[in-house]
Amino acid sequence: MGIGLDVTQPPEPENPDEYDYETCPFHGELSVRGQILEGNVVSTEMDRTVVVQREYDVNVPKYDRKMKRRSRIPAHVPEVLEPLSEGDSVKIAETRPLSKTKSHVVVEVVQEDGGDA
Repeated sequence: MGIGLDVTQPPEPENPDEYDYETCPFHGELSVRGQILEGNVVSTEMDRTVVVQREYDVNVPKYDRKMKRRSRIPAHVPEVLEPLSEGDSVKIAETRPLSKTKSHVVVEVVQEDGGDA
């Protein structure tokens, strides 16, 4: 079953009895809608949550220049996409509120950080 986005489908969970199907867009009941954003993982401190930071330019008409802004978005990580590390480039999609601050879910790991040098 697809989620309606052009992303690769992760494999089935290893332990179906213990898997949290309620918060999984691929194998469960969580629907995605709205924005699809890309950014870099800057924090993995929370359990099953990452903080994704994205930078964008804003036009400042007074000075006829562009100004850099950044936003930090907490996103849920389904168990089939774990583990993520800082520096990974991910694609997140908007969903229903999962907690007080989380309204996005990670749907694809675009590029993993090659930290092993």
